[in-house]
Amino acid sequence: MQYNFIDNASVPSLSGHTLPVLDPSDGQPFDELQRSDARDIDRAVRSARACYDERWSRLSAAERGRLLMALSRKVADHADELALLEQRDCGKPTRQARADAAALARYFEFYAGACDKLHGETLPYQNGYSVFTWREPHGVTGHVIPWNYPMQIFGRSVGGALAAGNCCVVKPAEDACLSLLRVAQLAAEVGFPPGTINLVTGYGHEVGDALARHPGIDHISFTGSPRVGTLIQQVAAERHCPVTLELGGKSPQIIFADADLDAALPVVINAIVQNAGQTCSAGSRVLIQQSIYDQMLDRLGAAFEALRVGPASMDLDVGPLIRQSQQQRVWDFLSDAQNDGIATVAQGQIVDEAPEAGFYQAPVLLADVPVAHRVAQEEVFGPVLSAMPFRDEDHAVELANATRFGLVAGVWTRDGARQFRMARRVRSGQVFVNNYGAGGGVELPFGGYKSSGYGREKGFEALYGFTVLKTVAVQHG
Repeated sequence: MQYNFIDNASVPSLSGHTLPVLDPSDGQPFDELQRSDARDIDRAVRSARACYDERWSRLSAAERGRLLMALSRKVADHADELALLEQRDCGKPTRQARADAAALARYFEFYAGACDKLHGETLPYQNGYSVFTWREPHGVTGHVIPWNYPMQIFGRSVGGALAAGNCCVVKPAEDACLSLLRVAQLAAEVGFPPGTINLVTGYGHEVGDALARHPGIDHISFTGSPRVGTLIQQVAAERHCPVTLELGGKSPQIIFADADLDAALPVVINAIVQNAGQTCSAGSRVLIQQSIYDQMLDRLGAAFEALRVGPASMDLDVGPLIRQSQQQRVWDFLSDAQNDGIATVAQGQIVDEAPEAGFYQAPVLLADVPVAHRVAQEEVFGPVLSAMPFRDEDHAVELANATRFGLVAGVWTRDGARQFRMARRVRSGQVFVNNYGAGGGVELPFGGYKSSGYGREKGFEALYGFTVLKTVAVQHG
């Protein structure tokens, strides 16, 4: 049985209700979570507020940094334990789960070093005045963490908020809570004051809604779907609470005829099959110049057919999807594509050892996908890659920008001038040239254009969103 973590203690929900925890690899329950409600959120917010007022706000930036560094080391020491929790809870292959645990430690390490480097400025003004700015924490921040990368997104969101001086109330996705509950316990073990980090589990329409509406929350960080992001904005706007939103993408990989195809191929494949395609920045569209379109499709098809899907513990190319409803969502997209005559070029194979009750989906490569089709416009959140040809640079930009999203893009070309032109013209929060993702890039600001959200997470830039700028003007004659 898993409990909420409030005021550095594991506590049951006030409702007394629970939720099952399912293993995506076999579809079977193996644990229980608290099905909390607004009363539990209120309890967590009150704990965070008391901690902020009485303890956390009184620590120096250097002291906050030392605690975050201690947590980074603690996470690294428990990386295998956390990876195993993530593997069973989320269906991640072993390599991915271990990479996520390592990234979590790195986020805390990065933000530990940033705590005492968040500076204000002195401003030239009229004679007789000295004017300067401070960056102050909001106070208590709310964090809604999705199920696809719970450890990584906890690190980039909560890590940044703590570094800026806030206390946190976290609502993990009901499908992915186990690793984060353990991280909160580790934070208490290294000396974080009671109330600094609070986790409340449950359904989004109950716990997430209560968190967004609570008057004691001073800022909300949300990662998830555009639909829910809109609801968060509307609720927060009623009390003028600022929000940071990361709402997904339909990211293109743009391959020109002069690209190094040997270098591009494995990166393009990994960008859509990593975490079974359940990645907001997944490279789910591949735009290929016409002169190499057939050649590249053949190479992609051969690579797809070699992919193997199976239980997380087998550590294959692809693990299961998170739950049955997500599996059905992917099936619906593929059914629509088939009904509309979109060709399936190739697909991977689900191994015989995969339990029938697991939530598996073989990677699928679709060809000649019309730009207006929903499989090219909407976030599938599964291992489905849509290929389409383009004529020239202008046509590539037109296709790349032809969705409501703008989170990430990859550009593959040896032409140096074209690299910069494309980086300018593609409307995405991140553009990677001759690579994709830059190895995770804890230091790299992350966020989107258009329906991909606003505000930035990761890197030093994230700290600005977790603070309020105050101007002080002193008249001294």
